[in-house]
Amino acid sequence: MHPPNRRQFVHSAAAALFGAPALLAQPRRPPNVIVLLTDDQGYGDFACHGNPLLKTPNIDRIHGESVRFTDFHVAPMCTPTRGELLTGVDALRNRATSVTAGRAVVRRDIPIMSDYFAQSGYSTGLFGKWHVGDNFPYRPMDRGFQESVYFLGWGLSSAPEFDNDYFDGRYRHRGAVKQFPGYCTDFWFSQAMDWMGQQSAKRQPFFCYLPTNVPHGPQWVDPRYSDPYRRKGVPAEFFGMIANADENVGRLDEFLSKSGLRENTIVVFMTDNGGTAGVNFYNAGMRGRKTQYWEGGHRVPCFIRHPAGKFGAPRDVTGVSQIQDILPTMIDLCDLKRLPSPVPHDGTSLAPALRDSKKALPDRTVVVQYGQHLKPFDCCVAQGRWRLVGRDELYNLDTDFAQANNVAAQNPEVLARLRGRYEKWWEGVEPLTRGFLPISIGSSRENPVMLSSSDWQDIYLDNHRTVSAGDGGAEGGPWTIRVESSGTYEISLARWPFERALALDAPCPEKKMRVAVLPAGKALPIAGARLRVGSHDLSAKTKPGDLSASFTVKLSAGPPSTMHGWFLDGAGAGICGAYYAKVRTV
Repeated sequence: MHPPNRRQFVHSAAAALFGAPALLAQPRRPPNVIVLLTDDQGYGDFACHGNPLLKTPNIDRIHGESVRFTDFHVAPMCTPTRGELLTGVDALRNRATSVTAGRAVVRRDIPIMSDYFAQSGYSTGLFGKWHVGDNFPYRPMDRGFQESVYFLGWGLSSAPEFDNDYFDGRYRHRGAVKQFPGYCTDFWFSQAMDWMGQQSAKRQPFFCYLPTNVPHGPQWVDPRYSDPYRRKGVPAEFFGMIANADENVGRLDEFLSKSGLRENTIVVFMTDNGGTAGVNFYNAGMRGRKTQYWEGGHRVPCFIRHPAGKFGAPRDVTGVSQIQDILPTMIDLCDLKRLPSPVPHDGTSLAPALRDSKKALPDRTVVVQYGQHLKPFDCCVAQGRWRLVGRDELYNLDTDFAQANNVAAQNPEVLARLRGRYEKWWEGVEPLTRGFLPISIGSSRENPVMLSSSDWQDIYLDNHRTVSAGDGGAEGGPWTIRVESSGTYEISLARWPFERALALDAPCPEKKMRVAVLPAGKALPIAGARLRVGSHDLSAKTKPGDLSASFTVKLSAGPPSTMHGWFLDGAGAGICGAYYAKVRTV
């Protein structure tokens, strides 16, 4: 027997208090939840935020029906934002601090949003961009998602995807590679709606995480969406991708209405970082863009709608809030089980402000920081109207929203206060900034394990262009691994993705995509390979036409270690890293 949950207890108590007829009443059904997260869409890339050209009627409608948190902050780059959303914990504490370089996975010991929902009786599904771990134990199906339709890396031309297309491309269904029909964004939304319909038919509450890979580049979209914006000074393809995403938001809203799900479904709409291709056209008066610590790098929209939630009239809520607040908010709104965690949430619940229009957000100080090479004061500290950018830039947004005038000299007490808040925060996270989280090999959950240069330690090499150019130095970088089981392993190193079946010393031909061409990749005079793993330091010669260099080694289970493979020229000198590796137990 399990103890009754809060809903069961309240229902039973009502029956005891009011008599048998109360037993006929149905308990309140838990709300469904949809979290929408677009990629590289800035605060100014919406008509509802004043963009003078871009049309986003469906997102605008959700904006008009929502409680809107207008001073809402994320990390200035996507993986740190996604980790903060899923854990409710700052990036430097959950350790997903970068988009690559071995720093793009979340700690296994911190429960994530899908765990909370799954352990509270919800069905959980991911449709779209994951980007917090390509391998076990970090994949969506390893982290509480019962259904997962996704791709690897940051996008469809990232190093692990390499030459995937936005049209009729590849995706992964719970890890298995399949082909999708049509345009990627249309497919993610269609898959999500089909799955939500199935859960509804079973009267099963659901959590649907729908993070798109658009409008992140490459900017590939059907010209019927981009042509209306084709004029001088306008990012037509970028706006076209947003127009298509907006159309899909409209399809989703129509589905919710027709299926009867709209009233009791919480919809959260956000973007993952500041503006990119649209910044030079319109940036809503802000300074900065993606990767930067001025406001335009990390201030994004956050709209929350729940018609049955008694949120009151649609309205703006001022005061500093952050993406780490979303998980604590969902725990409160959906009455989710509190799960044990080694660290408390850095976010705070927004539920009081949602449920009571007179309730202001608490005065607070939040730190925005991310990165590959982490150092103190590479950050923004936000408190009320004040922004500390780095150690020495202080801005008052009430009088200088564009952050044009540094007022640190005129406000030494504010500068000292914000520096002190940051220093206390940094003291708590600094020990976690060293080292890397390991990818498992030798687990029955993933065999073989396919690795790419995206996860090399501290080397930023995560896309088609850099792999094709042979970048990354003469030896590339190591992967951090954990050997899960002792035994014999076959480790194969490749210059190109294994599925391309290209020789180590061959160029990669250019590839025609639906609306673009991927350029050819550079041939390198590879004549051998070297592998360091465990106690082994091995070399092998390769012949022209070889697809990979393979090694067989005995490895013992143990703590995290490294595996490093690179290619050699005819003289035995390093020529480039092994951009791809396949590890399987024999």
